[in-house]
Amino acid sequence: MNKGGVGGVGLGSGGGGGPTAAAAAAAAQKQKTLLQRVDADIGNIVDNFSFLVNVARVNDPPVRNSQEAFMMEMRAARMVQAADSLLKLVSELKQTAIFSGFASLNDHVEQRTEEFTQQAEKTDVMLARIGEEAAASLKDLESHYYSSSQRTNMPFPADN
Repeated sequence: MNKGGVGGVGLGSGGGGGPTAAAAAAAAQKQKTLLQRVDADIGNIVDNFSFLVNVARVNDPPVRNSQEAFMMEMRAARMVQAADSLLKLVSELKQTAIFSGFASLNDHVEQRTEEFTQQAEKTDVMLARIGEEAAASLKDLESHYYSSSQRTNMPFPADN
């Protein structure tokens, strides 16, 4: 009973369509986007850090030192922005892991519910068949008993 949820069991085997294929494509796209963000943020941090290390050399002209100090502050701010972006990415990944865990748990519960419903239907059919067979057997036994010569020759317990 998958109602369009992510990762429904048994729905994607037919031909690449449906909720499972769409969810897989969306997950692959999201993973690609997240990896690109990670690469960009880490590249930013590395570039800015290497620039900070290169500029950190002590020079004699005071004007140049103030320019370099401004550049260092700017690069440090960019590093902080990239680190903040990475922290937001980690938070987003945690939320995704939590919510996808709930979605897969819900899908698993729905699958198990469907399996138990099918099992209950099979059991009901089997019990109905057994009841019909028992009724038919009882009818045959009753007709055999009532048509038997032994029944008419047996004394009743109330006759004594």
